[in-house]
Amino acid sequence: MAKLKDLDQKAEEKGSLLVTAWQFVKFIVVSLLATVVQFGTLNILLIVPALRALETRPFQWFVFNYDVEAGGLKFFIAFNAANILAQIVAFFVNRKATFGGTNSIPVTLTIYLAFTLGLICFSAWLSPALNAFLIGRGVAEQLAGNIATMACSGIQFFVYFPVNKLLMRNTAQEI
Repeated sequence: MAKLKDLDQKAEEKGSLLVTAWQFVKFIVVSLLATVVQFGTLNILLIVPALRALETRPFQWFVFNYDVEAGGLKFFIAFNAANILAQIVAFFVNRKATFGGTNSIPVTLTIYLAFTLGLICFSAWLSPALNAFLIGRGVAEQLAGNIATMACSGIQFFVYFPVNKLLMRNTAQEI
């Protein structure tokens, strides 16, 4: 951790553009960690017998449409549980290691959770459509689920960085 702090200080000495670039590099590493958590969780949950029994049960609620072809209730639970777990890991690691946030955790976490809920809802809407599309094109169910998760993760990655940079800054930093 001391080496990371040294690199942070060297970036600060070079100016705000380098600080942002260095934060982006750290954000990528944390995102890769969150991706491992998300894909690991997804693939474990997809083979859990109790969840496999739910793949023949469609799930429709609000804008979420998980037909049996898209993995049904099994995929809804597995995809969203994996996504939520990855976001929890990303929040705490990014706050501390990437952005060095010293602002209030309850306030920051509340805003982050509200934003995350919106992104997860978007992904929960998009994912079964991609999953069903891929399965309909002959892609194996587990692979289709991973590709749909990858697409949603990519969207989240590019949306989260600017939001996290703003939200998790040090209380002394200016926007």
